[in-house]
Amino acid sequence: MIYDLISKFDDTIEEASAHCDIPCGIYDPQPALYHALSTVRQMDILIGLAANEMTVMNAMQIARNTAEKEKQAEKVKHEIRIIWGDFMKGDKLKKHPGAHDLAHKIMMKASACKQDLHREDGEALVELVNEFAEMFWDMKGVKTKRVTAPYAPALEVVYPDL
Repeated sequence: MIYDLISKFDDTIEEASAHCDIPCGIYDPQPALYHALSTVRQMDILIGLAANEMTVMNAMQIARNTAEKEKQAEKVKHEIRIIWGDFMKGDKLKKHPGAHDLAHKIMMKASACKQDLHREDGEALVELVNEFAEMFWDMKGVKTKRVTAPYAPALEVVYPDL
């Protein structure tokens, strides 16, 4: 019966994706942190490129890094929306009533990173995602620690202390 239903819609569904509407129960803020750090890294590269003489090659590199910066910031928003929308609900929010506000701040700061080249916005995005990671792990009863990322831009990030 389910196969008949699926085959009925095979031709009308162009794309489907999820994480994971079953739900699988596997959530981790680490991808959001990775993408936030990558956003700052792209900002650093772009700031360095802006100091160079403008050539066609330089302009092409600026275009590529700008597109990547915006892509990374959008991925932060995507990862946070998944955890916020699928995991952070019910009793989990009683201990952390600011979860909705924090998720909204991340969305706004990631948008600011897409729109401009202010490194302080990128640093603030990383810090907001760190706060989100601490809240997430607290909801799961896991202690966290802050460490400096071992790669550029070498900002402080939150990891579970396992």
